[in-house]
Amino acid sequence: MVGLPLLLSPLSPNVIVQAACCSVGIAHPVYSTFKAVENKNESEQQRWLLYWAAYGSFSLVEMIFDNFLSWFSFYYYAKFTFLVWLQFPSGNGARHLYARHLRPFLLRHQARLDQIMGFVSSQMVSFLCNL
Repeated sequence: MVGLPLLLSPLSPNVIVQAACCSVGIAHPVYSTFKAVENKNESEQQRWLLYWAAYGSFSLVEMIFDNFLSWFSFYYYAKFTFLVWLQFPSGNGARHLYARHLRPFLLRHQARLDQIMGFVSSQMVSFLCNL
């Protein structure tokens, strides 16, 4: 019971909240994905696939704005809450984010994204073959 009060305390060092974000955002979903695949549970597989799409998109946005966002004192608390919301079954956060924002964006830009991904992929193969 020491962990949760320490995590939720506004005086907690950011490193504790960052570690909690890593645990909640990566470690738990990795294991849950493993369980869904091993149990051949298609609804859980879809749930975690949507989570990873949402998490990956969030990570891209965060990478761009991290230096700015980390200046906000409660940023990591907001991130922790967001990651929990993405996973929580009753909230369907990842499904909501995918259906409302990610899917429409990807459908709208699919042709251009296919070109970009093809180019990046060919450049990576070329680079790796020339090592």
